Amino acid sequence: MKKSWQTKPLGDVAEVGAGNSAPQDESLFKDGTYPFFRTADAGRVRFGDIYESTDYLNEKGIKGLRRYPKGTILFPKSGASTFLNHRVMLGVEGCVSSHLATIVADETQIEPRFLLYFLSTISAQDLVQDHAYPSLNLPTISGISIQAPPLPEQQRISSILDEAFAGIATAQANAEKNLQNAHALFKSHLQSIFTQRGKDWAEKTFEELIEDNVIGLTKNSREQGEDKALPYVKMNNITRDNRFDFSSFTCVDATDEEVSKFSLKDGDFLFNTRNSYELVGKSCIYESDSNDAVLFNNNIMRVRFKSGVDARFVLLAFSSKSVADELNSLKSGTTNVSAIYFKDLKSLVIPVPPIAAQKEIAAKLELLVAETQRLASFYERKLAALAALKKSLLHQAFTGEL
Repeated sequence: MKKSWQTKPLGDVAEVGAGNSAPQDESLFKDGTYPFFRTADAGRVRFGDIYESTDYLNEKGIKGLRRYPKGTILFPKSGASTFLNHRVMLGVEGCVSSHLATIVADETQIEPRFLLYFLSTISAQDLVQDHAYPSLNLPTISGISIQAPPLPEQQRISSILDEAFAGIATAQANAEKNLQNAHALFKSHLQSIFTQRGKDWAEKTFEELIEDNVIGLTKNSREQGEDKALPYVKMNNITRDNRFDFSSFTCVDATDEEVSKFSLKDGDFLFNTRNSYELVGKSCIYESDSNDAVLFNNNIMRVRFKSGVDARFVLLAFSSKSVADELNSLKSGTTNVSAIYFKDLKSLVIPVPPIAAQKEIAAKLELLVAETQRLASFYERKLAALAALKKSLLHQAFTGEL
């Protein structure tokens, strides 16, 4: 920090307060035109200016609520921990939830956008007292140390960051769009195969296709560890995009009988029977060129198919819209813990062509999957690099290097 910079508590350079509790009467949001900003709105924007909210109050709804001016900075003080580090500035006048701290800069001392940028470098987790129930109180937020140069220098730094961040935002938007397009291309091609199938395709139930199915070995957390003998596949080894990922795993000990019953072999179909509502039903093909025993746990069902059924084709079928929609309808349980058991899965209808066509379709789509993953990896690296550039620019700005 340069000599001309001063350090003051946030409360000395800005008015720090909090919004109002959200009205509970739903009629107050009917045909509303006055934005009411919540923690989720801050999470949706993440950083920068927020112009729209997800809720709007009507004339009756805003009675008794303070309306904050454009330029007010929102600093989440409670709610989901993932939102706590999101800093945004109101792009329009609006009402604000009590879960958000409101920060109105004293513009005789500090440039509002400079303050927004500075606060984005402050980790909320460093301020949280109880990490089990992450929340921040107003005195803690008011006490944040603000380091700032004279106003003209603040304005110069803000101008540089505004221009740089606008360019980064455009690059991020383009990368995210290209990433979405890469995934959409695969989904479109996959869908065309399953909607334009030939006359030689037949609709079979899942039960008709399989040779056997086994739920995995139960081992509690005390029975797992790196000091155990045998790798133990769990639901985190099945990725969201239906790949087998063995980059990390735990181990267990097992009897000879358990090893015989619960070992995996190359080409086994794995189905995640219990997980969150969003993730239950993840599937993959186990891949290994080793004969060493690898076991799987009781949240996974191992499936081996009959002769004439290609496991890779079935995995692709599970990603097609008609089968995926049917899988979703089979989910039972709560948002946190849902399940799809074999008693439900066995009636799942899967369109299947002759084995030669299955293998040909699987081979072609796997090439497209590989290309999609290559493109996705490229754009994900680009997004990571842009995020790192933002962090680097902020570091330079507040160490006096810009």
